[in-house]
Order: sequence, then C-alpha cells, then structure tokens
Amino acid sequence: MEEAVARLRRDHLDRIARWGARLAVVLPGGGRLLAAGNGGSAAQAQHLTAELVGRYRRERPAYSAISLHAETSSLTAIGNDYGFDQVYARQVAAHGRPGDVLLLMSTSGRSGNLIAAAATARSAGVRVWALTGPGPNPLAEAAHEALCVDAGSAATVQEAHLVAVHVLCECFDAAIEAGGAAGADGAAPARRTGGAPGVLAPAAARRRLS
Repeated sequence: MEEAVARLRRDHLDRIARWGARLAVVLPGGGRLLAAGNGGSAAQAQHLTAELVGRYRRERPAYSAISLHAETSSLTAIGNDYGFDQVYARQVAAHGRPGDVLLLMSTSGRSGNLIAAAATARSAGVRVWALTGPGPNPLAEAAHEALCVDAGSAATVQEAHLVAVHVLCECFDAAIEAGGAAGADGAAPARRTGGAPGVLAPAAARRRLS
C-alpha cells in the first residue's frame, strides 16, 4: 500500500488537481458528476458522490453528483430488459449532458458495463475519467483521461483509489474556495493573492498525501 500511495504522489497528483479544478467549474455551473463502479468500486464511487452532495471537510453548497449503481430500480430494470452491460450506459444516456463528467472506477479496467458507459458518455459530450488498476487496460483506453494504479492486488488498488478520492475532494474544495475560476480546459484557478494558476490545487493534493 505504501508503494502504491508513493507512486500516486509521484505520478498522478497533477492529474487529480486538474480534475478537482475542472469539477469546481462544472458543478457550480449547474453541471453534474455521474459515477459508477462494480462491487467495492461501486461503494467508493458512492463515497465520492456523498462527499460532493454533503460535504468533505468544510461547509459549502451541495453539488449534483449521482452514483448510478445506487439507482436500484433503474439498475435492475435495465439489467433485466437490456442486459448487465447496459446498466450504466442507459443511465448515462438519460442523465448525462454535454459538459458533465462521468467518473468510472474499476480495479481491473475490464468491466464491460463501464466500458459501454464510457462510449455512451463520449457520444453525448460527457467527459470521461477512469480510476483503474494497472494499465494499459480497455477502460483507460475508453476514457478521455485515466489514473491507473500500479499495484499487485485488487485490494491495494481500491485502497489507493480511496486516497485518490479524498485528494480529489481536497482539490475540489481548494478550487471552490479560490473562486472556481478555472478555465474550460480544467486548469486550476489562481490564488486570490495573485499566485500563479495551477498552484493551489496541487498544493492541497500534496498536503493530503504528506
């Protein structure tokens, strides 16, 4: 686990910071985060959406974030009528709008229902991010961006994913506090004191992993 977190710190902090800054533009602007996974990854996706609808550490407005696996009646109806590979894609088609973000979590990166959801999201103009295990893998290739955790067991991948989720929330809150002034490309906002763009969110990430 320590090695996986060290690699996360070394290789992926900038990406997580950019994702947090991007969400700080999308969500206050009326956009939505959709999230999905299977098994333990489903629980972690729901952990993330709960932090955004509720709060992470400090008081702030509620933001729209939906865990697709938690829509149990939709999930079972779609699975029954269209097959398990479509349980998330169908919901993305219903809820996703251009500019929204879909975050997909998978330790293997090979879950057919997540890959189908990524394809549907891309065709709908929804940005797709993936948290996976070691790459390359099909889900990472289907997403616009992927954070691939290089670890030898699914349990360690999930543990590193939880750290990434908390760092993402930290960066999102930092960007919101800075005014959510990130550009459309997801660049981090400048400090209110005039600091350079991209400084605040990575600093928050490093604090979280220190």
